[in-house]
Amino acid sequence: MIPGAARVNPATYCGRVEFPLLSRPGAVAGDGVDAGVAAHYGDPLREQRAGLPVVDRSHREVVRVGGEDRLSWLHSLTTQHLTALPPGKWTEALVLSPHGHVEHHLTLVDDGTAVLAHVEPGTAGALLEFLDSMRFLLRVTPERVADLAVLTVGGADRLVPRDRLVASFDEAVAAGGTPAGTWAYEALRVAARRPRLGFETDHRTIPNELGWLETAVHLDKGCYRGQETVARVHNLGRPPRRLVLLHLDGSVDRLPAHGDAVEWEGAAVGFVGTAARHHELGPIATALVKRNTPDDAPLTVAGIAAAVALETV
Repeated sequence: MIPGAARVNPATYCGRVEFPLLSRPGAVAGDGVDAGVAAHYGDPLREQRAGLPVVDRSHREVVRVGGEDRLSWLHSLTTQHLTALPPGKWTEALVLSPHGHVEHHLTLVDDGTAVLAHVEPGTAGALLEFLDSMRFLLRVTPERVADLAVLTVGGADRLVPRDRLVASFDEAVAAGGTPAGTWAYEALRVAARRPRLGFETDHRTIPNELGWLETAVHLDKGCYRGQETVARVHNLGRPPRRLVLLHLDGSVDRLPAHGDAVEWEGAAVGFVGTAARHHELGPIATALVKRNTPDDAPLTVAGIAAAVALETV
């Protein structure tokens, strides 16, 4: 069992019944930012291999933006092209600082009447504070939504009524899904080199370093906060750092922690984002390293030998 998760009584978790799926047989609660949902259901490696993993991500916060101007307004504030976003189509967007550093990551969908976005636990308040400051006289209503929960089935996100979370989870399992926890979800995310806010990012991160230009940034849209940095670095083709996948020495019985230094010849060249045990690749980790770090450099992380993975998973 990987350190960090502990068995809890779901009836008393945080003093209230808020995460009912922790009552499922074998459920082991996660900790840290992923506290409240299952880290695994007894076999995280098998959960990774499942063809249709069903992951409770109800700890993520949901924000709703209603109003007639919602899409054009969010288009002007974020990195994504949203003015013609069709109802039901999921996409990603970033909110950047004036200097182009990543402040928020949104996974969002428009349902025809409002934009619904889910964000990292604990970040909705700051996001809404920013959105409220930019409303002016536009017809928009940003607000927190407490009665919707995120359920990820086969890698696709669903927003379900919180009072139907258990029923929706059971329906997905009955349709052929396998209960899976955040350890399985994170291992697959790491292997796919998909960044996560607060893990693969720090206060200096720009989208160009993490591959977000392909998923969360539209390079041919109008002006937005931080655009100059994104465009300049893209045109030069020289982001200061890059996201890599590391293969870790499998003979070591521990994983590095988030933020551990990645070293080459005794000097720090980056930091670990997320480490995980993958069902095929073994121990792996994302790392944000200096752009000029050679792919064949013999690296170490917290005393563990590491090498940059060259293959695409």
